Amino acid sequence: MAERDFIARLLAPLAINSAARGLVDDAAVWTPPLGRNLVFTHDILAAGVHYLPGDPPSDVAWKLLAVNLSDLAAMAATPAGVLLGLGLSAAEDDAWREAFVAGLARALETFNVSLWGGDTVTGLDRAVLGLTAIGWVEPGKALGRAGARPGDVLYVSGSIGDAGLGLAIAQGKARFDKHLLNRFRRPTPRLALGAALGGVATAGMDVSDGLLIDAQRLAAASGVALAIDLEAVPLSRPAASLDDLLARVTAGDDYELLFSLPDGVPPPPAAGPPVTAIGRVCAGVGLSLSFAGQPVSLPARLGWEHA
Repeated sequence: MAERDFIARLLAPLAINSAARGLVDDAAVWTPPLGRNLVFTHDILAAGVHYLPGDPPSDVAWKLLAVNLSDLAAMAATPAGVLLGLGLSAAEDDAWREAFVAGLARALETFNVSLWGGDTVTGLDRAVLGLTAIGWVEPGKALGRAGARPGDVLYVSGSIGDAGLGLAIAQGKARFDKHLLNRFRRPTPRLALGAALGGVATAGMDVSDGLLIDAQRLAAASGVALAIDLEAVPLSRPAASLDDLLARVTAGDDYELLFSLPDGVPPPPAAGPPVTAIGRVCAGVGLSLSFAGQPVSLPARLGWEHA
């Protein structure tokens, strides 16, 4: 399928927002809501690095959109449109592309986001898929990593470690479980919760590389220390041991929200998944762990780190 046919036959029908201009121009033209701040993010998924070559292309498309929208959720932003950049290899044949676009269409509809444009290229050694997401937030309500203060309570949404268990299933290393596999392949950006945290939370970010490493990043950005009670970390499946629990909190791809609130300020109600208090913000630097009231040494690996 030639690039022009791929765009005209498969991608153009997704570009229903007027900003996309039918994908016939070189750029989108969007008029943002009056007085709003704009928020931009860009993430890449590479075959064999961020997803497995055998993953369904519809799920790859879903994940590509979801991980970018999760970055917007972490900033308390509402998504508006996306720009797609597809670098494809010979493995992404016409059937793969059709399934990818079908999955992208479902994800765009689910999260109420529009395709505005992008670009494609073929002939790469492996697929490298990029997406830029554009959103908006009310002035003064953008959430960041740098505002946590000593005395704040640390929260996380949903459950932690499911995507790591799902990856083991996708690799054939664990028994099939549809829920866990979907947590790896089809994450859900916490957009409603993120929007509700704007102007309320003191700091926040999404958990993409592992709870511990992302907590360490939030602490460093805020210039504080974080004390996490491992017993309080929400799990959808009980941990078999402390080592198993540490494996869950260092696994990536959960795309939950980690955030701090002033002591006494409750989390926003009815804004998505349950949220759980897992620790405190303290004076100092770094990250400390406890379990059953006893200190726990930090594992050598806190989470996924890009080379």
